[in-house]
Amino acid sequence: MKILSFDTTAATATAAITENEKLTAQTVLNTPNTHSVTLLPMIDFLLKSSGIRLDDIGLIATVVGPGSFTGVRIGVATAKGLAVKGSTPCIGISAPEALAYNVADVKCGIVCPVMDARRGQLYNALFAKKGDSLKRLTEDRVITAAELSEELKKYSSDDIYLPGDGADVACRALSGDNIHRCGELTAYHSAYSAAKLAFMKYVEAGEEEKAGFTAEKLSPVYLRACQAERERLEKLKAEEKGAVK
Repeated sequence: MKILSFDTTAATATAAITENEKLTAQTVLNTPNTHSVTLLPMIDFLLKSSGIRLDDIGLIATVVGPGSFTGVRIGVATAKGLAVKGSTPCIGISAPEALAYNVADVKCGIVCPVMDARRGQLYNALFAKKGDSLKRLTEDRVITAAELSEELKKYSSDDIYLPGDGADVACRALSGDNIHRCGELTAYHSAYSAAKLAFMKYVEAGEEEKAGFTAEKLSPVYLRACQAERERLEKLKAEEKGAVK
């Protein structure tokens, strides 16, 4: 099965084509250009340079969040648009889970993906790695570095690995010889990791679940209100305070 995957949830834009779990081609752009400008040209380049048509793609995988609100919407909208023509199955992938798959060489420990969510917060989830097995320990969430530091104290006897662009934020609150920042390449989002995860989920899914892998059911995951909504709520609270006085 040929899989087209992409991730636009963070500053890095990445797209890949795989044959099942085997990488055919991948592009990664860590530039200030907006994903709305770069994503479709990246996909077009991958298809043409690989000699693959969009009709050959059997599965589209996009990372649906959490992450940048604009980036998440771009990824989901692009997947929906590409899938409509041939009714290609679509799978939405968690951003922290895809990041956890970046550290495939880790054989044992706690994988703690950290994405910079701004405002002193992180998008995060925890996973236990043992051999080739990756077990989710928490749901995707928004958490402060201080809260994460407190939670990780119960894993003081485990090696803890931090892939993701939020490592700087996390490490301001974390300390210990068991804390390991991942290398630069594993810190960036990877469409290849998303593709491997999507293939596994598709193979393991039953027929009823596979029937739900459609463009119509693909939806973004935000976890918190957008900046405009947060500012509106803060303004309302300030006005209410003023009225009470």
